[in-house]
Amino acid sequence: MATRRARTLSRTDISSIIQSIAGCSRRPERDLVILLLGLTCGMRVSEIARLRVEDVLDRAGNLRAEVSLRAAITKGGRQRNVFLSNVQMQTAMDRYLQWRIHNEAMTLRAREYRGLDPASPLVLTPRGEPYVLAAKRREAASGVSKTYWAADGLQAYVTQLYSRLGLGKGFTSHSGRRTFATRLVEKGTDIETVRALLGHVDLDHVAVYVDVTPAQLREAVRRVL
Repeated sequence: MATRRARTLSRTDISSIIQSIAGCSRRPERDLVILLLGLTCGMRVSEIARLRVEDVLDRAGNLRAEVSLRAAITKGGRQRNVFLSNVQMQTAMDRYLQWRIHNEAMTLRAREYRGLDPASPLVLTPRGEPYVLAAKRREAASGVSKTYWAADGLQAYVTQLYSRLGLGKGFTSHSGRRTFATRLVEKGTDIETVRALLGHVDLDHVAVYVDVTPAQLREAVRRVL
């Protein structure tokens, strides 16, 4: 039986969650950053859970334009870069970091990293703790079994958050990453660039992330010659 793929968000869906998240979440600043890291950066939930403050801020407290995801935190065990170049992402991140400064006892360095502990996880549980990671195994295309880390608690939370935002069934913690890839293709981004941004080695792995509509298929055929 084929595995059901997570649904992708439309532009209307994305606008709706940005506008309504304050009424659906007790920590809207944090939750919007979590969602946008998937939607605008293509990050997996397990990667988001392992981001540190110093990954997104430099010592002077400036938001990094480019974030290097260490090989140790990616599912495939390969380093890749993600880009905080989306304006909505930048605005949400600044608001969230400001929220942390005012609401958490994390101000260890008054003049560095905006006063936040650079080694602290960027995203904490409602109790102010790191998300628990569980070791899991999967079989790679080569047939070799590999271990990776999953943030089951955050994964379940994101799926529940989509439900509270009124998006219905089929939207899961993987919807952000699939939406990211689909939107890139819709904008005309070449598939090799999409592959690099997702962090995959093989182009074949990209296909499962992208939703193609009948209208796009008709347009592709119309422009074939």
